[in-house]
Amino acid sequence: MSAVNALKKHLKPGQVYRRADLLKWSNAVDRHIKQLLDDDVLVKVAQGVYACPKKTSFGKAAPEDSKLVKAFLGTDDFLLFSPNAYNSLGLGTTQLYNEQVVYNRKRHGRFKLGNRYFNFQRKPYFPKKLSREFLLVDLVSNVNKLAEDTSAVWSQALELASSMPSQAFKRAANTYGGVKARKFVEQLEAMSQAHAAA
Repeated sequence: MSAVNALKKHLKPGQVYRRADLLKWSNAVDRHIKQLLDDDVLVKVAQGVYACPKKTSFGKAAPEDSKLVKAFLGTDDFLLFSPNAYNSLGLGTTQLYNEQVVYNRKRHGRFKLGNRYFNFQRKPYFPKKLSREFLLVDLVSNVNKLAEDTSAVWSQALELASSMPSQAFKRAANTYGGVKARKFVEQLEAMSQAHAAA
């Protein structure tokens, strides 16, 4: 068996590999990668990152976004989501966004992986998975970037936050939010005191 075929045996359709991952199976990795690219076994998705596409009846299927991001960052310490998730909060946001946001601790900027764009943002803290509290804190923190009427979204967000368990929301705001989130919590507390006094 040729060395390049020996390497090919380790590749799994749908997986994404860093050049460093392939070193353990090849003694001439750059030459073998070039051969596999020429043979359409691998597809380059970023500098030093390669996908082994699944073949379907419709052609080659793109790998999952999470696998692309994991290979690009070299870690699974990230939170990947679409700003379209804000729409699930029921605040009247309906704008659809065509890129994924990646909160992580390593990279910052807009990168094309394969044929899709990802907005990498370096953050000191982010949860392992989305929660309604985190999504609301993130929406408040990014409200100026939304296409919708900012003041209407802000007032509806206050109503929603007041219906959430207050400690869970404040904890999310303190952990993941910035200046806007703190201002939001102050308004929320003032609103709560006003209701209590009424």
